[in-house]
Amino acid sequence: MTIIETTTTNDIPLESSSSAVSWGPIIAGALAATVMTLVLMLIGSGLGLTMISPWENDSSSLTTIGTSAAIWLVLVQWISAALGGYLTGRLRTKWAGLHTYEIFFRDTAHGFLAWALATLVVASLLSSAVSSIISTGAQATTSAVGAAGTAGAAAAANADEMTSGFSPSYFTDALLRPADPRTPPANQSNEQVSAEVSRILVSGATSGEIAPDDRTYLDQVVASRTGLSEADAKARVDATLKRIDDAKAAAKEAADTARKTASVAALVGALSLFVGAFCACIAAAIGGRQRDEDEEKLALLKR
Repeated sequence: MTIIETTTTNDIPLESSSSAVSWGPIIAGALAATVMTLVLMLIGSGLGLTMISPWENDSSSLTTIGTSAAIWLVLVQWISAALGGYLTGRLRTKWAGLHTYEIFFRDTAHGFLAWALATLVVASLLSSAVSSIISTGAQATTSAVGAAGTAGAAAAANADEMTSGFSPSYFTDALLRPADPRTPPANQSNEQVSAEVSRILVSGATSGEIAPDDRTYLDQVVASRTGLSEADAKARVDATLKRIDDAKAAAKEAADTARKTASVAALVGALSLFVGAFCACIAAAIGGRQRDEDEEKLALLKR
């Protein structure tokens, strides 16, 4: 009796035992991209310093410097990502028995992983540098505050009161105001009057307007302290209040400009990272294809 051995589908391996990810080329490409980023950033810093001069006519404008820095950072991201991706694709071993589409996918995936690893390394280095700067600044601030002592703490407390919109000192001044500011009490010094006027101005700037009784009091105090007529004193107060409003408007405009600049910088940075990832993927696919083509040419020559 003859026994016929049959081969079942269970004897055929359905999956390779080796991983599809080659970490060696990925790490090598990431290291190359990181080093290239650092080198290009140093070059950019050197070029940027040539645009700054203590002489007014020799220095570039802030807009030119900011635009140049943004363009250079984008170029740094693209060049370093392309280099890291190309090395990742070129250094990997040949994948035999795979379809061309699968090889292309693996190469692009390896390029993306090399870009991601390099981005994490650069971000860690930058965050460490920023943390060091912040720590140094915090230590210097702590030393300055400790040297300031009780006077600095009192000034900070007064500032907190005014910026919060509620100041007991302001209401105390309103209660103790003389009936006729043109004839102030003999025991009231100029410093006390100046401090009271300052609290009125800060309160008005915080709330957005000065109360009518505060405005009348300001006009009378300025007239009595400066010897101006009531009309001239009122004009001086109007000019001072206008300067305060202009300063507030300028501060709001500067804050809005900073907000827009930060928003644009964040969006441009994100777009640059996306393009950098694309460059890394394409460069890895090109490097891998060239590696396979060179090996095929070498094999034909050996025949």
